[in-house]
Amino acid sequence: MLRVGLTGGIGAGKSTAAVRLRELGALVVDADVLAREVVAPGSEGLAAVAERFGADVLTADGSLDRAALGTLVFDDAAARRDLELITHPRIAARTRELVAAAAADQVVVHDVPLLVEKGMGPDYHLVLVVGAAEDVRVERLVRDRGMSDVEARARIRSQVDDAQRRRAADVWLDNNGAPERLRDAVDALWRERLVPFEQNVRAGIRARRPEVPTLVPYDETWPTQAARLVARLGRVLGDRVVAVEHVGSTSVPGLLAKDVIDLQVEVARLEEADRPAFVRDLTAAGFPRSRGILGDRPKPSVPDPRQWRKRFHGSSDPGRVVHVHVREQGSVGARFALLFRDWLRADPSAREEYAGTKRRLAAAHATTSDYAAAKEPWFDSACPRAEEWARENGWEAPR
Repeated sequence: MLRVGLTGGIGAGKSTAAVRLRELGALVVDADVLAREVVAPGSEGLAAVAERFGADVLTADGSLDRAALGTLVFDDAAARRDLELITHPRIAARTRELVAAAAADQVVVHDVPLLVEKGMGPDYHLVLVVGAAEDVRVERLVRDRGMSDVEARARIRSQVDDAQRRRAADVWLDNNGAPERLRDAVDALWRERLVPFEQNVRAGIRARRPEVPTLVPYDETWPTQAARLVARLGRVLGDRVVAVEHVGSTSVPGLLAKDVIDLQVEVARLEEADRPAFVRDLTAAGFPRSRGILGDRPKPSVPDPRQWRKRFHGSSDPGRVVHVHVREQGSVGARFALLFRDWLRADPSAREEYAGTKRRLAAAHATTSDYAAAKEPWFDSACPRAEEWARENGWEAPR
């Protein structure tokens, strides 16, 4: 099962995307629909709302007067919290029921207006955000919902801004144009990413880049992408890990790299990473284990291979290749990954030297495996220099 979060600001067109995903075969769990369901006439939720806010929030037939309730809570944070304490647990319970009933091969889309505000992104394999410019959204709200310009802008500005939504978005669906353009974008996303991602998760398969050493310029979004992945791993593994860090070339600003996000997961003892629940939970989250990789190549300064042991997982997402290196806290391998990153961040000459080495070797080798092996002599020579930098600057591995 693939779990996808869907969100977007008011008037952005999230519902249009949800409709199309449902048509394509997704199970769409709509938080707004559930919010109505849990306060339907005769429900325990409605009785609790009436007890807290009074009979004035009920219509003559006993149903909820949403306009009256909205007036009470819109500018009153305490009242909103009270309402959320009534509705949110009931919505969450109903959501769990619907997701549990989904088929094993289902793409489950959780349509949540406040996904970003509630920090729910790490709960999903992917987060989709539908976005549109404020003026476009205002025009839609005035035309389709009968709001005034002032009311529409107030509603928009009461929500998180697009900068926050973009940081949460694995996929940004632009909806400034005609509805057909959004439908086409959703269709392509479904075909090229969501369906193969779901199949990979179910089969425990990791996505791979072509076996060609392709380098790209530094991407300013790599740290934000890594932050989302770090949060997901932290949510899945909880206190079973000591730390999760962005490492490798994509963690060094300005450095060209293969478009692969490398993450280091530190565990207290490497044996913890071999527990069936650890492997199972990472696989279900879209990070299956690669069984054949059990360590890094030892450096001449520390030739003992036991200090370089690790476990390796990769992402099942065909749209974002990720390498997850699980290493024991305090091991030479874990320390070196952090030292190498921080040294290159701090030393422009070393960073440029490494970039030049990468360019030369990528041009000289046909496969990624050969390219990686050809870099090892440079790492061997760089390791003492990185250690010297650490001594001179009092660097220690972050805890």
